[in-house]
Amino acid sequence: ATHACRAPALLDFLEQNEADTIYLVGDIIDFWDINRGGIWPQAHSDVVLALLGKMRRGTRLIFVPGNHDEGLRDYCGAFLPGIEIERECIHATADGRHLLVTHGDAFDVVVRYARWLALLGGHGNALARMLNTPLRWARRRFGFGLWSLSAFIKLKLKVKTAVNFIGAFESALVAEARRRGLDGVVCGHIHHAQCKVVDGIRYLNCGDWVESCTAVVEDDAGNLELIAWRQSVREEARPRWAPARLRKAA
Repeated sequence: ATHACRAPALLDFLEQNEADTIYLVGDIIDFWDINRGGIWPQAHSDVVLALLGKMRRGTRLIFVPGNHDEGLRDYCGAFLPGIEIERECIHATADGRHLLVTHGDAFDVVVRYARWLALLGGHGNALARMLNTPLRWARRRFGFGLWSLSAFIKLKLKVKTAVNFIGAFESALVAEARRRGLDGVVCGHIHHAQCKVVDGIRYLNCGDWVESCTAVVEDDAGNLELIAWRQSVREEARPRWAPARLRKAA
């Protein structure tokens, strides 16, 4: 629930795929953005209705609040009709592996110890995304190709910092999974979609539905995969992977 959320793509993803369990790994409702005058269009309601429809058909919904919807952590441990709210949980794959499912902000020192810096960063990213639309219009008007201001800022101004931060974040979560004797970790928070093995520990970051439109899925054999969803998939062949047991749908 943010200005930049690509809700139609998420809705398309939900309509075309079924799962035994759907994990919503935080930042589902961006209260930071709402406090800045965020909106709630019909597309967002359609996503909620799609999730509730899956719940009524037997899908287990597990919501792990993040830092942008941290107010809902007061309800962790509660069981609303069909929806479980947990601070974190353990997912068992079909082939017997165990994964920590957590939003991940507890491993981000910026959020833990300097929340005002995180808020400032959120404002900067929001401003860049707002400026993208008029800049794209102007470039089309004068015959230039597509270009993203927010992507440029991330790429040119914060590359070294971002790489160091992402690496430290991944290492911290991998270390935590190993400390608990688990096989891997599924997280979100930094919105950097990733699926890899680090020193024998599976690290999966499901990304987001603002820029990457990505989700982590598990097939019936326990195979884990990171997929990038595009609405054009509807006109193409069905996805090659089977209905997922593990999915981040936000």
